[in-house]
Amino acid sequence: MNPPARLRVATTSRVVRSDAEGGQSKLRIEGAFDAFTVHDIRPTIDAVVAARPRTVTVDLDRVTMIDSTGVGAIISLFKRVKAQGGQVVVVCAHDQPLAVLRMLKLDTVLGL
Repeated sequence: MNPPARLRVATTSRVVRSDAEGGQSKLRIEGAFDAFTVHDIRPTIDAVVAARPRTVTVDLDRVTMIDSTGVGAIISLFKRVKAQGGQVVVVCAHDQPLAVLRMLKLDTVLGL
């Protein structure tokens, strides 16, 4: 008898919008932001960093779930932008994403 196949929960995530204007960029992400979806968002994050913005706003209003990989992507963005003299601010986090960021004490660092 074969062992049961592992089920993968279908998760989706996407950057809804990435705007850059006057030294400021805004990323608006929706859906799950986890190990299954972060690879879809990483190229946009890399492009934002390459533009060398003074401020990056990450809008998590439509993020339904975040795991350590999603948190890691935000921290990576934060470190890379800070190394260029900029800042990253996370806005509109709520429910599970906000609870995770607060538990990790990132709410104060990221401006929540």
